[in-house]
Amino acid sequence: MALLIDSPVWPWRGRRWSHLVSDVSYDELHAFVAAELGIPRRAFQGDHYDVPEELHEVAVAAGAVPVGSRELLSRLAAAGLRVKKPRPPQRRGTAGG
Repeated sequence: MALLIDSPVWPWRGRRWSHLVSDVSYDELHAFVAAELGIPRRAFQGDHYDVPEELHEVAVAAGAVPVGSRELLSRLAAAGLRVKKPRPPQRRGTAGG
């Protein structure tokens, strides 16, 4: 059981980001992020924190385990902590007489 971080390959607003999760609990994740990275709780994305590239190595040095994105997702799901994004509503076709 661990804090897991993927590589900072996700582009957004001119920066690259990684995802940080816990496969133990959200409490563990919130405590780690506050103590080690200084990222505010309001940045929590439902089941993960987005970590900017410049904090990736800080997170690893503090104990986060680097893993691939697929492993991160599978371990998060196996722990029962994965929150799936809601699917957009399906468009209904028009009824044709």
